[in-house]
Amino acid sequence: MRHWTFGVLLAAALFLGAAAPEAWATTYALDKDHTTVGFKIRHLFSQVQGTFDQFEGSFIYVPGKPEEWRATATIQAGSINTKVDKRDTHLRSADFFDAGQYPAITFTSTTVTDVTATSAKLHGDLTIHGVTKPVVFDLAIHGEGKDPWGNLRSGFTATTTINRKDFSLTWNQALETGQLLVGEEVAITLEIEGLAKG
Repeated sequence: MRHWTFGVLLAAALFLGAAAPEAWATTYALDKDHTTVGFKIRHLFSQVQGTFDQFEGSFIYVPGKPEEWRATATIQAGSINTKVDKRDTHLRSADFFDAGQYPAITFTSTTVTDVTATSAKLHGDLTIHGVTKPVVFDLAIHGEGKDPWGNLRSGFTATTTINRKDFSLTWNQALETGQLLVGEEVAITLEIEGLAKG
């Protein structure tokens, strides 16, 4: 009887030990009220800032286990918002995002490196204008915890810089000085807050 009880306990311990990483994995949906998809690009002698206001996504976050982290997101290109209607209409046109033909901007993570308690590098595939390129986001980890209503939340800031020409966004206009109207490098900043599912 003693041997049987020991065997049951051992099997249970092995089972729980094998299941532990998955058990602690938390899947979060992006909280749209507390998430911002922002960008900045040079225009002449200043920087124009904007956002994409329609998006959805989710991520898996397991503290201390970056090998289990995953993230996916879909952004509606037509939701671009620089607070100037005429400019936004131009950005949605075939000169830039061609939102009618390429309505979705997507990101799928592939791996995580350079992990510390408060930072990491999130690698993934970014698709814009039908072109997919690898990108690396510098990730600031803000932690996780319960809000006053008992919901589990976690937060991050993700930043990267891309060249828009890599994604076939090539429209520009030369000035008399020879300078181009619009810059090529786009600084992306994502302020992310996730709400645990279930």
